[in-house]
Amino acid sequence: MSITVRDLSGVGEAAAQLLAKLHIYTPVDLLFHLPRDYEDRSRIIPMSQLFVGKTALLQGTIQSVDFPPGKRTSMAIQINDGMGKITLRFYQVYKGLKEKFRVGSSVRVFGEVRVGARGLELYHPEYQFVSPDEPLPASRLTAIYPTTEGLTQAKLRQFVDQALKHYSQHLPELLPSQCVKHYDMQAALRYIHQPPVDANVFDLAEGRHPAQQRLIFEELVAHQISLLTRRHYIQSIAAPVIQPSQQLIAELLAGLAFKPTGAQQRVSAEILQDLQHSKPMLRLVQGDVGAGKTLVAAMAACHVLESNWQVALMAPTEILAEQHFINFSQWFEPLGIQVAWLSGKQKGKARELSEHLVKTGQAQLVIGTHALFQANVAFKKLGLVIIDEQHRFGVDQRLALREKGNAGTTPHQLVMTATPIPRTLAMSAYGDLDTSIIDELPPGRTPITTVTIPFEKREQVIARVAANCTEGRQAYWVCTLVEQSESLDAQAAEDTFAELSERLPHLKLGLVHGRMKPEEKQAVMRAFKNNELHLLIATTVIEVGVDVPNASLMIIENAERLGLSQLHQLRGRVGRGSTASFCVLLYKSPLSENGTERLATLRASTDGFVIAEKDLELRGPGEILGTRQTGLLGFRLANLQRDEYLLPQAQRIAALILKDHAELAEPLLQRWLPEAPRYAYV
Repeated sequence: MSITVRDLSGVGEAAAQLLAKLHIYTPVDLLFHLPRDYEDRSRIIPMSQLFVGKTALLQGTIQSVDFPPGKRTSMAIQINDGMGKITLRFYQVYKGLKEKFRVGSSVRVFGEVRVGARGLELYHPEYQFVSPDEPLPASRLTAIYPTTEGLTQAKLRQFVDQALKHYSQHLPELLPSQCVKHYDMQAALRYIHQPPVDANVFDLAEGRHPAQQRLIFEELVAHQISLLTRRHYIQSIAAPVIQPSQQLIAELLAGLAFKPTGAQQRVSAEILQDLQHSKPMLRLVQGDVGAGKTLVAAMAACHVLESNWQVALMAPTEILAEQHFINFSQWFEPLGIQVAWLSGKQKGKARELSEHLVKTGQAQLVIGTHALFQANVAFKKLGLVIIDEQHRFGVDQRLALREKGNAGTTPHQLVMTATPIPRTLAMSAYGDLDTSIIDELPPGRTPITTVTIPFEKREQVIARVAANCTEGRQAYWVCTLVEQSESLDAQAAEDTFAELSERLPHLKLGLVHGRMKPEEKQAVMRAFKNNELHLLIATTVIEVGVDVPNASLMIIENAERLGLSQLHQLRGRVGRGSTASFCVLLYKSPLSENGTERLATLRASTDGFVIAEKDLELRGPGEILGTRQTGLLGFRLANLQRDEYLLPQAQRIAALILKDHAELAEPLLQRWLPEAPRYAYV
């Protein structure tokens, strides 16, 4: 029978349920439930030297115990150390608690100092009854763990202590011997959970101690194994071998008013090389705003279409998918290629017709949202899948595409993003993909001047918009709110539209937000693109995919509420023609330190990769990749910025384990990624 936390002393049914909320089911899970911080309990603080908001170790004599009147039942214990006094306050008064605190007893307590009804108070402090001259424990640092309501730090420490004593010695080493230098797993865990007296507080707080780095490295190796096995899994079925286009690509380029840049041609060549192999292409194409990823995707599609295979392009939002549908229809229908549209909002006969065209193969190029990969959508002969703005989708959604291939084949996959991904994130979240970067903008793009203006000067901004539009140019006004709510964002946009319509009666205004019907949004976007509207008021739905060369002014309201990468994406909607372009970041004072730094970064740079690195530094990977994307990253200890230097070696060791020590792969994944999907090891 397997050992569970119930085998530990003091863990009953209630405690086991609380531990389960933290995904702790076994003593080994406890060992890997690592401290989030440490507290220094090396000295007792005199009560005359307390600071509100600071944690402190105190010792004194109990002077009184009572139950003050009030809305909530509480127990108040006053203690005194001869230099001052403080009240201990307990709101969860369980049976027998009062009997523990006897007047005249000496007690040692630890907690955060607050101001309460009786002056300085500690709420629910940790406590220990001691003799007045009892020495301090030897350990200088006390671990603070992530916990859940009802499970105290003291209890967690007690359980971890048992796990360390009885189970840590049974932990196997799962890394090749050359990786285990200063600390084996047992010694590293003991050091991290119970640092000795001479431990370096600063190294531990920063996650830089060798004991922590030992575990961090193993965690990174486990993640790399997960990525590599996913790649092997996808590539375990053959993909169609695609021949270079002899006619279609030449016809496509001949119909354009511009030539591909050198970067576009280089990336297209890399894609073609992949397509000619019998293993599925798994390639990520990164390019800054306006770098021309859509044309690269179209050129890739030419090879596949000419080889008589279908191509599917998936975008995360209706508006971006619609934009692609318009572009690809204009490019490919004159060349005799039928382009179909499929989205979740399609109903009835229109949906049935689209599904029929896809299933029979009459639709050679299919554009849509995630509806493309619903179970009832069947392709006749799918050879290439293009996913735009991959960070909006969950990591493993790509695997669903495997089932859409022709019998016995997996489609090639081309993943595109206009949100440049820092190298560390690319290695961690997209380690199963080869990467290409379009690092050159098409000629004729004008630099964008970015300015920050406080909300108090909004009147001047409105005047600037009026002057810009009167001179024949167009402008965007983007409304954002703190709450991630489509309805509230829509309301903000509608209110701004009503206000500016009244203030600027001589201008033609349009409105776009996420709650509008696709055809309504598309009609407004088309009118704006055709220069029938001067000013477009919108929510962040226009973040990607909208190309209007005559638009030269972008106003972003409440800019301090958006991340750097999103602001950069919005700014990229202007500067697409030859006219000098401007982006105005309207913010509400006072700005936080983080907000000031973000807006200053955007003013100083238009390089998406520089901005992405800064965004990673300021906000972390979850914000940049999106919560769905990072759900599988789930790092317990590793910090991608701090531990970047370990990633190349972690990749090498992961490959070595899969090649020469395959029996270690599953135990490593079980230790660090117990809830991640499993793929075949090949």
